[in-house]
Amino acid sequence: MKAHYQNGPDELPHFAVSNLRAPVVCDRNPWQAPKKDKAPPPSSKPAKSGGGKQKKKKWSKGKQKEKVNNMVLFDQGTYDKLLSEAPKYKLITPSILSDRLRINGSLARKAIRELMARGSIRMVSAHASQQIYTRATNT
Repeated sequence: MKAHYQNGPDELPHFAVSNLRAPVVCDRNPWQAPKKDKAPPPSSKPAKSGGGKQKKKKWSKGKQKEKVNNMVLFDQGTYDKLLSEAPKYKLITPSILSDRLRINGSLARKAIRELMARGSIRMVSAHASQQIYTRATNT
């Protein structure tokens, strides 16, 4: 359908041009409710407290766990501590060694293998994801 304007296109007959109206421009949807008037100007009375619009809730990032800086190689002090104290622990796992000696997990697994080779500890249970050891007893 072609748009018709007051001075219509040339192809329309001369008698049809005078009967055309300008299109109506509407600034809002005719099915919308009419706009309400703005609020009256503020009076000298004090404003009521409460019931107003509240601020949006800001989401917290949760508790941030501090990243530990574990060693990837033994220094002499930590190695001596491993050989002297670790065989006295009642429960020995890679995570316990990692936590107490501040070494990373792969170094803790290597340390356990070395303690096993020396006979300082013995295996209690082994699984692909968790190995449990205890101190070696002289029985």
